[in-house]
Amino acid sequence: MEKGEVAKLFIPLGASLRLVLIVTPSFSIAGGRCAPTLDVMLKLLFIGDIVGRPGRDIVNERLAGLRREHSLDFVIANGENSAAGSGITAPITRSLHAAGVDAVTLGDHVWDQRGWETDILQLENVCRPANLPASCPGWDHVIMESRGFRVGVFTVLGRQYLNMKSECPFLAADRMIKQLRGQTDAIIVEIHAEATSEKQALGWHLDGRVTAVLGTHTHVPTADARVLPKGTAFICDVGMTGPYGSVLGREVEPVIGRFLDGLPRRFPVATDDVRLSGAIVEINPTMGQAENIELLTVRKEADASNPVAAD
Repeated sequence: MEKGEVAKLFIPLGASLRLVLIVTPSFSIAGGRCAPTLDVMLKLLFIGDIVGRPGRDIVNERLAGLRREHSLDFVIANGENSAAGSGITAPITRSLHAAGVDAVTLGDHVWDQRGWETDILQLENVCRPANLPASCPGWDHVIMESRGFRVGVFTVLGRQYLNMKSECPFLAADRMIKQLRGQTDAIIVEIHAEATSEKQALGWHLDGRVTAVLGTHTHVPTADARVLPKGTAFICDVGMTGPYGSVLGREVEPVIGRFLDGLPRRFPVATDDVRLSGAIVEINPTMGQAENIELLTVRKEADASNPVAAD
């Protein structure tokens, strides 16, 4: 019987027949955990790679209003580029939490800032990629809770074109799902990868077993947001939170110069056309599946008297 299919059984009762309707539920993410009874959809915002001070500033300025406007229950943000465009620090992590981010995820720039390998151990609600070697410091997942509903989130790094020592993201995701089953009512998987084929393949691999598979890393929002047949929300990339008058968040001219002559250059964080980009996922609280996903883009209002800083 297919998801949500209504079965009609006719049971004889003496000389009459009684119609009994049995609705078969779709998959349950909870895996044995008794989910709370809620009569409204839960909403989760996943914010794409925050780049430098411009990205941090728009999160600080707009997130509280977005939480109210969209009735958001959970907010996750990828913060791996939030410190001058590469890596993250403890003060920045705390500032993102203070702005309304419930969980911070990281990607291939996880270790770019000096001392982070020690700082990460002192911070809650931040996780490094789950498919890094087990000897790496930090947590491999975060569990958030709102209104008694628990959401687990973890990140896996792709292996196509990414030069990181990491486990197969497919096998790592399988392992993490087993680990989180029974502890959570919904599971969000971030796939931090270059290749759209690898991201799409992981989405299909996990369809029906997690609430959402959300892509990051390329800094370019994609137009493929959808709910897969078994109830998993998917998008190849939720986009970048930072300056779009740029090349992936960096000033344009040095990047063009590097392509022209191949000489090494510094790539400062740009400051023009700052946007917050992410995806909102609506979650059915009964089964933990996704009901809808849509891309969200918010532009920073121009203020000539207060120019944007880049670091």
